[in-house]
Amino acid sequence: MTELKRLRLLLIIAVLTICGTTSFASCSSDEDNGSSQPTIERIKQRGTILIGTTGDYRPLTFREADGTYWGFGIEMANEIAKRIGVGVEFVKTSWPTLTADVLAEPQTFDLAIGGITITDTRRETMLMSNGYLANGKTILCRASDADRYKSLADIDKPEVRVMVNPGGLNEKFANENLKHATIIVYPQNEEIPSRIAEGEADVMITEITEAPYYVQADARLAAPLLNAPFNHGEIGVLMRKGQDDLLQLVNDVILQMKNDGSLHQLHEKYGLVMGIDK
Repeated sequence: MTELKRLRLLLIIAVLTICGTTSFASCSSDEDNGSSQPTIERIKQRGTILIGTTGDYRPLTFREADGTYWGFGIEMANEIAKRIGVGVEFVKTSWPTLTADVLAEPQTFDLAIGGITITDTRRETMLMSNGYLANGKTILCRASDADRYKSLADIDKPEVRVMVNPGGLNEKFANENLKHATIIVYPQNEEIPSRIAEGEADVMITEITEAPYYVQADARLAAPLLNAPFNHGEIGVLMRKGQDDLLQLVNDVILQMKNDGSLHQLHEKYGLVMGIDK
């Protein structure tokens, strides 16, 4: 045996010895980050599922001043955690940074929830669950102006000031469909309804899931096109690719909640009459 062959043999023996005392995955150069371990198993070992949410989208996700979260999406997150058998830790994200936070290395959270519309663009780079809530673009305006806005054309005029939050689909919709109206980007989504009521802008581009809450909470506001949204979609749970076991569990939870009526109960609890119950 040549010296070179002898060295190669010794190297192979050393590697096999190391792999005999650790998992094979830890000996593989492309699995050093533990990504081969199923997502649910990692969550169970941690004892907590990390949920990314914006906390600015009543009644789907909202963060109170004391740090507590509530909303339709928050209750969905708790159901997912209950199915896995772990606690929940909510991680603040934002609409402008949502995609980057989902794809971040190291991983920021296990999944994101709360008013996230299912789109082909998101599905190209990430995983999205089945829909658990119907969605569609509509408007909020002052109640005194409700008769003024009967179509998108009535909004798309130079004298109309349209306010949207940055980085999400509301801003995208406004930029694509309003060529004449004045578009105002305001950073705090949850504050926009009050800005409309107080006259700082005329119209808020929002969703059929969000508008009813503010109409009920503030008599100065109206949603005249609530039953005729500009488009239709569904809200789902967002996560990074490679987490197929977690995606399947989330879809199972959604299906179970549809079948046992608990999803419909959440729709009624939060006044979301246009839900997805079947």
